[in-house]
Amino acid sequence: MRLPFCPLAGVLGVPCPGCGLTRATLALAQGDLKRALALHPLVLVLAPLFIAAVGSAALGYIRGPRAIRPAQSWIASRTVTALASVLMLATLSVWGARFLGYFGGPVPVETLSEWARAHSFLER
Repeated sequence: MRLPFCPLAGVLGVPCPGCGLTRATLALAQGDLKRALALHPLVLVLAPLFIAAVGSAALGYIRGPRAIRPAQSWIASRTVTALASVLMLATLSVWGARFLGYFGGPVPVETLSEWARAHSFLER
């Protein structure tokens, strides 16, 4: 038994811009490219970036705090900020396009009340 993971989908019943990305990443890891792209069209870009970010954070945690000035950090560069902005715009564009029926339409979501009814938590 699993809880609905996305707070926006769970409360409002509307998929968030990243809805389907976890399932798409799992499908990609299993070698199912067609299903992965159907669940989230940006999985080939966003999943590796997320995995790299988590890996970098874990490595930074293991290494411990270092004395780095923010100006020396690559993450504070204008290039990274511009690329992040483009990715955010692309993610929001895909999200909006899905509501208009493109890319297979919105990802199916389950609200918390639907989940509770399905698991008999609201029936007394």
